[in-house]
Amino acid sequence: MDVKERVKQYIQGHRREATALLKSLIQQQSVRGNEGKAQALVVEKCRQLGLEIDLWDIDEDHTLTTHPAFYSDRTDFGGNPNLVAILKGSGGGKSLLLNGHIDVVPEGNEHDWHHHPFSGFEKGNRIYGRGSTDMKGGNVSLLLALEALIKLEVKLKGDVIFQSVIEEESGGAGTLATVLRGYHADGAIIPEPTSMKLFPHQQGSIWFRLLIRGKSAHGGTRYEGVSSLELAILVVEKIKELEIKRNEKLKQEPLYKGVPIPVPINIGICKTGNWPSSVPDLTILEGRLGVSPYEEIEAAMEDMELVINDLNNMNEWFQLKPIELEWFGARWLPGRIELEHPLLKTLQNNYFHVEQKQPIIEASPWGTDGGILSNIGNIPVVVFGPGITEKAHDSNEYIEMNDVLKVAEVIACTIIDWCETQKEDFQYRKE
Repeated sequence: MDVKERVKQYIQGHRREATALLKSLIQQQSVRGNEGKAQALVVEKCRQLGLEIDLWDIDEDHTLTTHPAFYSDRTDFGGNPNLVAILKGSGGGKSLLLNGHIDVVPEGNEHDWHHHPFSGFEKGNRIYGRGSTDMKGGNVSLLLALEALIKLEVKLKGDVIFQSVIEEESGGAGTLATVLRGYHADGAIIPEPTSMKLFPHQQGSIWFRLLIRGKSAHGGTRYEGVSSLELAILVVEKIKELEIKRNEKLKQEPLYKGVPIPVPINIGICKTGNWPSSVPDLTILEGRLGVSPYEEIEAAMEDMELVINDLNNMNEWFQLKPIELEWFGARWLPGRIELEHPLLKTLQNNYFHVEQKQPIIEASPWGTDGGILSNIGNIPVVVFGPGITEKAHDSNEYIEMNDVLKVAEVIACTIIDWCETQKEDFQYRKE
């Protein structure tokens, strides 16, 4: 039995332990600002594996908040540390970075859940709970892959750098902190919930706010006012036109085949009015502008700015009271690697080795920390992980444990090929 088959056998034989770890992680409510307890479980696992550990509060580095890629309204990161754990190689092989985030989005309305959102409820092959898919299941895949290699005494030439970061859901400050701390590798895998597809291209995004002003009046004589809400409808229609224009060429790209809107523009918040019998004089729209992997984030911003400028110049009312456009909050940088990149090819080969079929290769429908790793760290990135893409951020989020184990197998085999092994030193120790 060769090394890969032994690794796969080890992973399948430790399903129960992997399930228990995942359930324990889900039961820690690691929403923003509360990541510490879940992170402690990951730290303990890394210590058990004998990895070299670096644990720190990201605001210890005073250059973080002044870096051009830092976007966060959080001012205190204390007690919710970043973790980097390293499996050192002997030298001579390529290094690989495995990046996962420990933070999860809020659970939303608890009544929409069939079981408590942080229960880690297990039913058949599924584990339910906030963060199961996005992305604690992926983190368990990484840890299980590393465990198999360590326990079977597979001697690697290249280093493997495991990262469990905070703040991914709010713009990537945790991953940025790892780059600024000096962590680099020849390639990186991020096990976000891709439904086991391979994403060599990652969409970026940026949040925007529009302030649309009207003129208040009594509702009984609303014709004497100008409804900011009705003006907002006009603005939204122009944004829809921009979305169509920005996606025309992208729909022709092979990795976006079958995707209705490759880089959407989403209006997520609308605030207007303060009294039913008054014409609203201010409407605030907040949304997300998708950024193509083939463009700079500034180019996407310019597209939006041109639309708003045209409205302000051509509409008589907006000449008096111009629409105000603000860029605020989190943003995610786009990223991509070439389809012939060795890292993608290595993952493809090992996916086929495990699944006996070719993987689906697409572009990511959302932003990830891959944009920071590729743009700021100059590290090639592929996003590939267990978990159902559509269940991320949804109520009754769940993950299939079979997929967690399969991804662990693919990643472990990829590490063997990418980092290379000292075959003469390999010994199989039966557990």
